[in-house]
Amino acid sequence: MPSALSASAARRLRESLDEQLSALGEAPFEGDDEAAVAACARAVLRAEEPLRGAVKAAVRGTLAVLADRAPGRSLEVRVPPHGAVQVIEGPRHTRGTPPGVVETDPLTWLRMATGHTSWEQGVSEHRVQASGARSDLSGHLPLWPAPPRVVPC
Repeated sequence: MPSALSASAARRLRESLDEQLSALGEAPFEGDDEAAVAACARAVLRAEEPLRGAVKAAVRGTLAVLADRAPGRSLEVRVPPHGAVQVIEGPRHTRGTPPGVVETDPLTWLRMATGHTSWEQGVSEHRVQASGARSDLSGHLPLWPAPPRVVPC
């Protein structure tokens, strides 16, 4: 389990994931907590109209995975209205606006976290606002490689 994800948050994530999978007509998820985070993000992206609880759980879970993989406090990653984390080693801030900020919407964040959209594409299409010396997350995203696309014969 990502250390930034509490046991109750992991439980809520799994419940939200199973609700989203059920809405998609798919079986409940079985696997470890980090795999559940990835599965939740991917299920949200497959849904025509994702469930709000699943979007929230997927965003918070992916932010927790990022915080585990890139510890620090020099960059704040914001995905309103669902969450924000501080990541990346460097100068720490304690009050006010941090020295670096990344902000994007939930679906863009989940697309980047899962490899469906690159960091560069999100920035160039103005779906990501990034400021500060350490605001380039291209070395940390995607959190998981995008699943291979199946090409019909």
